[in-house]
Amino acid sequence: MTLGGITAGSAIGGMLLIPHAPTPASAGVAAADDGGGHTGHGQAAGGHFTVGTPFTQRMPVPRELTPRTRSGVDTFTIPIQPAQAEFVPGQPTPVRTYAGQFVGPTIRAKTGRPVRITFTNQLTGPTNVHLHGGHVPHDSDGYPMDLIAPGASRDYDYPNNQQGATLWYHDHAHGLEAENVYLGLHGFYIVEDDAERALNLPSGPYDVPIMLRDALLDENGQLVYTVHPPERTTILANGVVTPHFPVARRKYRFRFLNSATERVFRLKIGGVDMTQIASDGGLLPAPVPRSELVLGSAERADVVIDFSQVAIGTQLVLYDVSGAVLRFDVTRDADDRSRVPATLRPLPSLAAAAVDRVLSMKFDLSGPEPIGLINGQTFDPNRVDFQVKRGSTEIWELHNDDVELGIPHTFHVHLEQFRVLDRGGKPPSLDDAGRKDTVFLAPGEPVRIQVKFTDYLGKYLYHCHYLEHSVHGMMGQVEIVE
Repeated sequence: MTLGGITAGSAIGGMLLIPHAPTPASAGVAAADDGGGHTGHGQAAGGHFTVGTPFTQRMPVPRELTPRTRSGVDTFTIPIQPAQAEFVPGQPTPVRTYAGQFVGPTIRAKTGRPVRITFTNQLTGPTNVHLHGGHVPHDSDGYPMDLIAPGASRDYDYPNNQQGATLWYHDHAHGLEAENVYLGLHGFYIVEDDAERALNLPSGPYDVPIMLRDALLDENGQLVYTVHPPERTTILANGVVTPHFPVARRKYRFRFLNSATERVFRLKIGGVDMTQIASDGGLLPAPVPRSELVLGSAERADVVIDFSQVAIGTQLVLYDVSGAVLRFDVTRDADDRSRVPATLRPLPSLAAAAVDRVLSMKFDLSGPEPIGLINGQTFDPNRVDFQVKRGSTEIWELHNDDVELGIPHTFHVHLEQFRVLDRGGKPPSLDDAGRKDTVFLAPGEPVRIQVKFTDYLGKYLYHCHYLEHSVHGMMGQVEIVE
């Protein structure tokens, strides 16, 4: 297999199913400087291809599930099932979903109130579920070997002992994660807390999660899973190709998530200001004006956009470097008592680090298949790469050693949020601000992060969140011990 090549597969129902070893596909993709010392965080993933006429379909808001409450625990039951989606109207294509929705149903949880979700696998192959950004016990983390067999169910317990944040849940079955997420196994999980609610930020119908990702559609509107991500030139916002979304003349909170398996979004909008209020792990210390927002795979950012600045009838387009993503149509007036206060949530001071580690990511291309390596080793579920004492704080220096190939990575740590200390010896960029669980790594640019392991024991992953890379073994595991 050559880097950037396409693995032959079989077409079933219009969907290309390939062996579960897709090629990491970033060769030939140009890297750019985002102007904030964050070199390589904004590469364009091929040209933009629009299916049909842009802005003809309305962007849906993912359906929220209502829990059943049992003994103080909010419970949900979600089937994992095949379904049909229409990315081109009138041309259904097979997808894999949570509860029949290409963007799975949204769970709104409350800090300090436990949630239990029972997932039932109605697919023909195994799956599991990872709550990305969740602070959860190891047996509910979606460890890649803890599979839900076809026809089986599994309970996941989420204590929600963390501050408000925009999280998401997705498949993490080893060797299948890229294909399953690409084909639709992704959804929002939003944690809310009283302190954030007291700030009176936009809420209710004015708090809108938006999942951004890419796709490759064939001439018949069929979703094709290719191992060469730059071919995925159709952009989806909440599962719809280049939609419009009607808004009132008031403030909105938009929770942006990049759920693409291997892509960077660089977002701009003209005519109004964007104010970032949160990143992966929740609120920033203070709101930050943004003319451009950069999200690597799995990163999130919450922004407030105030449409009261423009007249009814105004149409404002959100752009990526590859073209239009979404159009906001200002259609009406509305009362607005929300606000964006000058202070949001102070970050706690950083504790002294007891250990410094270096983690280097690189591909071995010497054999017939690429092998993903961290510190020279590919993932082995029977190997613990290092142990961390519970309650300790560590500094990890992350290296992307794929300089010659020019392959970027995103680095994700399960269980805990971290803070970005510096990037290439320079202060972190605006896209690194706040509490993070995923960070972009440009080739040759070291990034230092500081992370504290607070309470749970057991094995947890760290890995590249370009999922085509984790499929190839670019993962390791840390064990938290007494």
